[in-house]
Amino acid sequence: MHSDTTTAKGPSTARGAVAIITNRRGEVLMHLRDDLPDIAWPAHWSLLGGGTDPGETQAEAIVRELDEEAGLTARDLTELFEVRDEDGSGQLITFFAATWDGDEKSLPLAEGVKLQFFAPEHLPVLTIPPFIRDGITRCLAARPA
Repeated sequence: MHSDTTTAKGPSTARGAVAIITNRRGEVLMHLRDDLPDIAWPAHWSLLGGGTDPGETQAEAIVRELDEEAGLTARDLTELFEVRDEDGSGQLITFFAATWDGDEKSLPLAEGVKLQFFAPEHLPVLTIPPFIRDGITRCLAARPA
């Protein structure tokens, strides 16, 4: 993740993007972050994504981050909404939704500990940053039944 910082002291003007990637079974691809003290949300399950580079849009950032972090090209990438990471980096994060039906264990993970698909009913037991949990809940609630 680019522009990864520790807990913010106030609102940041920095921007970022994450992707809620689901497969045909409705599972959500989660990313276990490294346990490093100099990153936001160490050792938490999160979504793939990161900060925008100078002059880059959030849509460009998420495409780049998915490729850099996991060699992943997701289908049907759709912008959803923005949420500020109030308790972490302070960044304003744009959430995207996408689909991908591959084997997550085959992805060349460049950052973090692991990638794993989880059924929505298993997400409550994971340690997930509050803004990520809220974004996933909001996205899944809006899906057709």
